[in-house]
Amino acid sequence: MPRESKQARAARARDVLATLKATFPDAHCELDHQNPYQLLVATILSAQCTDVRVNLVTPAVFARYPSPEALAAASLAEVEELIRSTGFFRNKAKSLVGMARGLVADHGGEVPHTMAELRPLPGVGRKTANVVLGNAFGINEGVTVDTHVKRIAALLKLTRETDPEKVERDLMALIPREDWTLVSHLLIWHGRRTCIARRPRCSECVLAGLCPSASA
Repeated sequence: MPRESKQARAARARDVLATLKATFPDAHCELDHQNPYQLLVATILSAQCTDVRVNLVTPAVFARYPSPEALAAASLAEVEELIRSTGFFRNKAKSLVGMARGLVADHGGEVPHTMAELRPLPGVGRKTANVVLGNAFGINEGVTVDTHVKRIAALLKLTRETDPEKVERDLMALIPREDWTLVSHLLIWHGRRTCIARRPRCSECVLAGLCPSASA
């Protein structure tokens, strides 16, 4: 494929976005939650874990710790036992309790609405903050780059970067701001349903004509 101009890449990105919107009109965050606190907990648990597994674990977590105040007062051992099946449970338990204590101490027990306030919380990096801002508050601060988004953006040649924050910057330059949260969901849904890492279904893919990596 000849080297693509920035303008051509941007036009192709818009076509990718439009095609995925038509294909997955119901694309949304698949972490079950009812409020920003629950989404923050679920997103921290989702690191190196499937959304399906997280959704099996969180009902007991939310029942036992229905608020940041309750989680801030929790014993690490009890939290660890509740979240053990999500993997890396010791580090995640420390992050969850630390995050809750930060919410109580610095934000009156409320999840803040800004990247600058979210990122210092234990267990919260830019990716987690983007998930919460976009899905709990409707704030398009950035593009959430998980393994699916990173992989598919590379296959589509929308970025040459491998660092998630650099991938995010490339996607932010190509996608309209109002679609930054949505494009993550669309790419994730596409990655889970069609562009599966170990067995991509290129022959069935709606993006085949727009994807330089599509197999014949």
